[in-house]
Amino acid sequence: MCGFKSAPLIVVLTGCNHTSSFPSCRRPLIYAAQHQSSDIELFILATIITSFGRTEVIDNTLNPDFVRKFILDYFFEEKQNLRFDVYDVDSKSPDLAKHDFLGQVHCTLGEIVGSPASRLEKSLGGIPGRKCGTIILSAEELGNCRDCATMQFCANKLDKKDFFGKSDPFMVFYRSNEDGTFTICHKTEVMKNTLNPVWQAFSIPVRALCNGDYERTIKVEIYDWDRDGSHDFIGEFTTSYKELCRGQGQSNVYEVRGENDRYPAWTFLFLPQVSLLSFSVESEHTFLDYIKGGNGSNDSLTLSFPVWEGNPSQSTSLHYMNPYQMNAYAMALKAVGEIIQDYDSDKMFPALGFGAKLPPDGRVSHEFPLNGNTENPYCNGMEGILEAYHQSLKTVQLYGPTNFSPVVNHVARYAAAMQDGSQYFVLLIITDGVISDMAQTKEAIVNAAKLPMSIIIVGVGQAEFDAMVELDGDDIRISSRGKMAERDIVQFVPFRDYMDRTGNHVLSMARLAKDVLAEIPDQLISYMKSRGIKPNPVPAAYATGTQPPTNPV
Repeated sequence: MCGFKSAPLIVVLTGCNHTSSFPSCRRPLIYAAQHQSSDIELFILATIITSFGRTEVIDNTLNPDFVRKFILDYFFEEKQNLRFDVYDVDSKSPDLAKHDFLGQVHCTLGEIVGSPASRLEKSLGGIPGRKCGTIILSAEELGNCRDCATMQFCANKLDKKDFFGKSDPFMVFYRSNEDGTFTICHKTEVMKNTLNPVWQAFSIPVRALCNGDYERTIKVEIYDWDRDGSHDFIGEFTTSYKELCRGQGQSNVYEVRGENDRYPAWTFLFLPQVSLLSFSVESEHTFLDYIKGGNGSNDSLTLSFPVWEGNPSQSTSLHYMNPYQMNAYAMALKAVGEIIQDYDSDKMFPALGFGAKLPPDGRVSHEFPLNGNTENPYCNGMEGILEAYHQSLKTVQLYGPTNFSPVVNHVARYAAAMQDGSQYFVLLIITDGVISDMAQTKEAIVNAAKLPMSIIIVGVGQAEFDAMVELDGDDIRISSRGKMAERDIVQFVPFRDYMDRTGNHVLSMARLAKDVLAEIPDQLISYMKSRGIKPNPVPAAYATGTQPPTNPV
């Protein structure tokens, strides 16, 4: 321990890759900190990009327990960087330069949330040759994040968009953001060949619908589904959570207006209409409840990394190893993996490839460890996976065809052995869009949908990704041999849609991660809820008011 007798302070700085385009998993947290050091006065400053706040100063103690808490917005799909600086308070001046620096800690909000009982203990550093004590950071979810709304809608007299037959309508719900933009928060299923659809009831967290602001605008668009993805716009209407809470009735009957519709009020009864059939709200277990209780953590997040297509030594290859920047495969892996690894206790991930001839005999494999170790395919963190990926490009000969089903089935075998909710698996597939076993892959996904796993597919390159869109199943739930997937577990995005025009790869990676990871919390919850699995209780050692073990410093 350091032996200061004056009054130090802690400063917390953060640098989130924060853009409001995709705040689909916004969860406010109460966020507190403790510092263990010498006989000092302390305060904590928590910031996101700029100064966020400071704790109270606690006089003359080696183990201060701060009371002041900070409300932060938590996004599972973002890497939210935090920095805690500790200073010795020598005067009442708010200028940090007038106080003695005692140490600092870097972490992410995901590390705090993903730690046992959402309590993270780290040693302070920043002063060469000196042990500066430890800091304990804890996160607690606000109660209003637990509400979940269940609602059902029907429509009448929708426009006919198909030349043959009627429309195939589906609804898309958007939450308005502070900057006036809208973020998609739910899609209904497609109702085939009808102008008077009755959609199935669906449930959605209130935080996702309106972010806790009951009067915030909710926009609903209605489309006629087309197989090629060029869905025809039918019309839209707006509402709010406060309005929906009134339930079935005339206040929740909405006229659907197209882009150029300007009808007088007396034509209301002749316009297409959407009606709310039912609405209810209940408090449910949240994603953070499961994470805090240890469900779905500890080696549960699995990455599989397909590597096929092109000679890595040629600049035209998607696997080209440019000495000055990462290729698209590496960027996609790093963007997603750096966030996922915060929720894994030992940061060890199995990394698999497919579509290559392996040494020494040149046999073709669709399920090989990137590190070359068939007995232990685990890599240490994202850096370990990237290193294994680059090494594999030097030793294997990339070779078709591209089969997805072996690697899906590989992860599914592990998930099938962990159906008690203790672990949840995330399979990341990075591909150029070519797939040679579509039927087998669809069957594998349908079978995997009943297991504790999700699949993320990132498309790289300029190819068409029609097959990947079909696997995504956002519009039409994927099916195989007449059997429909129990849950939607696949999220697909093409990386090219997230490339920053200025060449800022950091921003591109942040945008990509936000979109592909946004559905993971709700997919985990849907599995737990369907199996009646409740969050584990917080271990007694981490219960409120009990100090966790202290690391030696």
